[in-house]
Amino acid sequence: MTDLHTRGAATGAGDRSRPRAVLPALCATQITSWGIVYYAFPVLNPQITADSGWSTGGTTAAFSLALVVSAIAGIRVGRIIDHRGPRTVMTAGSVAGVLSLVIVALAPSLPVFFAGWLLGGSAMAATFYQPAFAALTRWWAPDHVRALTIVTLAGGLASTVFAPLTAALADQLSWRETYLALAAILAVVTIPAHAIALKAPWPPPAPPSSAGTDASARSVTRSRPFLLLAVAFALSTFAMYAVVVTLVPLLLERGYTTSQAAWALGLGGAGQNLGRTLYAPLARRTGTTVRTTTLIALGALTTAALAITPGPYGLVIAVSIAAGMLRGNLTLLQATAITDRWGTQHYGRLSALLSAPAMTASALAPFAAATIALTLGGYPELFGVLAGLGAASAIVATATSVRGGK
Repeated sequence: MTDLHTRGAATGAGDRSRPRAVLPALCATQITSWGIVYYAFPVLNPQITADSGWSTGGTTAAFSLALVVSAIAGIRVGRIIDHRGPRTVMTAGSVAGVLSLVIVALAPSLPVFFAGWLLGGSAMAATFYQPAFAALTRWWAPDHVRALTIVTLAGGLASTVFAPLTAALADQLSWRETYLALAAILAVVTIPAHAIALKAPWPPPAPPSSAGTDASARSVTRSRPFLLLAVAFALSTFAMYAVVVTLVPLLLERGYTTSQAAWALGLGGAGQNLGRTLYAPLARRTGTTVRTTTLIALGALTTAALAITPGPYGLVIAVSIAAGMLRGNLTLLQATAITDRWGTQHYGRLSALLSAPAMTASALAPFAAATIALTLGGYPELFGVLAGLGAASAIVATATSVRGGK
């Protein structure tokens, strides 16, 4: 019975063989972890700087550094999950997340604030999408796309749930008290969920199903397709995050109100979840390289459309939603890039290595985008550059096929 259970979990042969508590638990922890550790910061940062006297650049740099730490630490996290499973590392990550927020909340100085976010970066690496994707890919393969889609749909609600909640708490409490309250919520939801729901036996990876999938992790990471895929994702991710953080300034520069700009950004976020619902049927009907190239190219096209579309407002909204749909698809594209080309054998490690440059690019995007816009003299010009980067990444993606793959 144990062998059958393990084999079923490894191959995805039937829903009964999968630990049922994992998927709902990861949905809950992704919403909570992203909502509290990530999305609460932009809501609270104006209050943080006003109360502490620290510069906005300083506090934002601390948060960006956490994202860089997350990218680096994620490589080690991926290796641990490959060998031991997600339970220990994700539970420890939840504890680290709680401790990091307590340090941030009680920080008497900016250096201590930085220290809190350094620990927060490690918590992100151990609790955000990458470890959850590694867990689901092993337990749900070969039907992992459906599970990944469900978790990313849940994760897409993080800002919807926790941005308003954080703002409501901040109206009644100081930013320090708000972070302590959020840390308590994070502890109550994520620590027991990871400790209890992820205790199922960790199955061996599925056997290779096509040529090239039995390659060692070292040979994969040194291969031309892997390196080019990392470059393509880094460029497209930089462009994607730069669009998100500069869309409001772009629309303000064009004469729209803050409310109109915020609605355009918010509806674009809603478009992400709509796009994610379309990924599974798209994956069934397209080859890996064609799908990668097409989605990245369409993302670049929407960025170009935003660069050259001053109005009317309804058209701007439509383009923003389309851009959001492409962002949602790109999240799942990156989540499935390893299994589509090299199987599940070293998913945790390879996925972390592949995503590290992209996560670093996302951390640098706010500062770099603002600098480029200032240098070029405006946000439409910035969006033109970002569209060019997206097009370049699509060209790079055309050379990411592996032998025996699609």
